[in-house]
Amino acid sequence: MTVQAPPAKSAGLLGIFRIRTLTLMLALAGLLTPALPLSAAEAGPPLMLAKVYHAGISLQDYWVSEKLDGVRGYWDGEKLLTRGGERIAAPAWFTAGWPKVPMDGELWAGRGQFVKAVSTVRQQTSDDAAWRAMRFMVFDLPAQGGPFTERIPALNGLVSQIDQPWVKAVAQFKLSNHQALQSLLTKTVKRGGEGLMLHRGASLYKAQRNDDLLKLKTHEDSEARVVTHIPGKGKYAGKLGALLVEMPAADGKPAQRFKLGTGFSDAQRLDPPAIGTLVTYRFRGLNNSGIPRFASFMRVREDPSL
Repeated sequence: MTVQAPPAKSAGLLGIFRIRTLTLMLALAGLLTPALPLSAAEAGPPLMLAKVYHAGISLQDYWVSEKLDGVRGYWDGEKLLTRGGERIAAPAWFTAGWPKVPMDGELWAGRGQFVKAVSTVRQQTSDDAAWRAMRFMVFDLPAQGGPFTERIPALNGLVSQIDQPWVKAVAQFKLSNHQALQSLLTKTVKRGGEGLMLHRGASLYKAQRNDDLLKLKTHEDSEARVVTHIPGKGKYAGKLGALLVEMPAADGKPAQRFKLGTGFSDAQRLDPPAIGTLVTYRFRGLNNSGIPRFASFMRVREDPSL
């Protein structure tokens, strides 16, 4: 028997947590069907996806660039799409004159402006003034063919032909050793950047996640779906104590649930992310069972298709 989760909102705070306590009991009993399973997301464009950087790679095989904290944007030759395949309502002038070839990039509002970028991209009717602050940072040409090292000059040439100040090619460069890589990471983060990307020069553009594309940050982060709210105790009585969240199944491992209890503001504890919401958390490695260590809430994933 499948039991649907009760509504997340109620007229009073006590009512909210009575409902959420029942939801927790159902979840722990294995009877709760999440409102929106991770596997239910619509299929998006065929994107190349990154794995996490790890020791032992041959750095000379890779190009390095800054990891931009924005919204993944895919130009399919006619329209601009999110990672999940949703059409982005960009102003007509923003994409005017773009070529009939796919471009993979990041819709970016600048360092530390992730929320601004997401807010702009999510609007159903484009805000012309907000889009004036956006940039489409192109980092690959999915249909170009050939290894990444050869796609770089083709990408730079295409962006030059577009000749629009809001369309930029992401700078790619080489580093001599891992010490230089870590030094650059530190400098980038101090300047407000999110981290670095490493792209294997010999790689073809393939819609899969492997070591051809790696991300390097000062901390690890990931996403999980909110299953229920766990009421707080002590100083958090009457507020959120923790979120019970579920990580998606991946790499042959089953979906797993764990409690996310730190990183929330007082306002978020009074009005926690809704059941079914996708949230981003940071952590420090995994324990033997695969559960994140020292997991801490970062933010609601405003666009779950990112």
